[in-house]
Amino acid sequence: MFKALRDTIRRIWAVSQEEAREYLRQPLMVFCLLVAPSLTVVFFTTLMKDGLPTDLPVAVVDEDDTQVTHTFIRTVDALQQTDIVARYRTFTEARESMQRGDIYAVFYLPKGITEEAIAGRQPQISFYTNECYYIPSALVMKDLFLASELFGLALTRETLYARGLTNERAMGIIQPIVIEKHATGNPWLNYSVLLSNVILPGILMILVMLCSCYLIGMRWKRGEQEQLYHRAGDSQTVALMGVLLPVTVCFSLIIIVTDIYLYRVLEFPCHCPVGMMMLWGILGILASQSLAVFVYGLFAGQMRFALSVCSLIGIVSISMAGFSFPVSAMHPVLQALSNVFPLRHYFLIYANQALNGYPVAYAWGSVVALLSFLLLPLLVVRRYRWAFLHANYVP
Repeated sequence: MFKALRDTIRRIWAVSQEEAREYLRQPLMVFCLLVAPSLTVVFFTTLMKDGLPTDLPVAVVDEDDTQVTHTFIRTVDALQQTDIVARYRTFTEARESMQRGDIYAVFYLPKGITEEAIAGRQPQISFYTNECYYIPSALVMKDLFLASELFGLALTRETLYARGLTNERAMGIIQPIVIEKHATGNPWLNYSVLLSNVILPGILMILVMLCSCYLIGMRWKRGEQEQLYHRAGDSQTVALMGVLLPVTVCFSLIIIVTDIYLYRVLEFPCHCPVGMMMLWGILGILASQSLAVFVYGLFAGQMRFALSVCSLIGIVSISMAGFSFPVSAMHPVLQALSNVFPLRHYFLIYANQALNGYPVAYAWGSVVALLSFLLLPLLVVRRYRWAFLHANYVP
């Protein structure tokens, strides 16, 4: 038994060495295995190094031009996401600037707003945001709402002071119930913490699926599948493992380096041992690779079609993972469908372990799901044996 296992490992290692040497001679494979993942990590982590966009350009139209409106404008400009870059005399000029894409929002203060505020007649101010740019407009709108509420409360407080109320009584009227907000897991509300920790493994999973499917399919395209089968000792399992082992090792090392960079260099929150996140990342890579082997097994010889299916699965998994749009708000059919994507289960484990620091027992379903993906190649192992000997490449 041990001799047979040793012989199998030797065959896998021999095939892997030969495949690795061939990969190094192909610029495309070097790019997909090393350059593309590295550029992806650098791109996303530097793109969102500040967490959220800041100092977004905004314009103001102040028709009232009083000390009160000037104070209000300074309050808006002091907020983190907003930067007042222009002041226009008319709304038409501001609208044209927004249409050109120079600004994301217009803050409109009509004539007589100060007089109405002092008289207590509930003046109206207007916000105009360009919803073609969803994230900037949402951030700017949040700041504008906050500034208007703060300024309105300040006017009310001064009015109550003028009527002789104490500070405690005035604040009791303005805010009878004090609300405390506690953001757990990501108290900085850093968008990069959530996005980088999921989108980067997601892109790596897409790349490993495409590379695995491509490398298997190239044997049929070159007509070398039968030679590979015999070189592997007439074992389709040894042949597949030998072809894919260099890819597995390469992407596993990349996910390990990525986790070290995220949790040790950038100091993203990780309330579990970093080694555990490395383990889940490698498990996600293996699950994605197993899914690619399963897909190609279904369409043996049809490399282009199998690559298209793997691409579709990878792209859709980013939307179905649940980190950008909650799965619970999707259609029930889509909620059930989300379970067939490895990235969905990796995200649940990440939120459970790294963000919340809960015991892994709370995410056992996702762990079992990732392990179940490793069994998918067993469903097509017999078909691979037939394909190595009889299937031809289909353009």
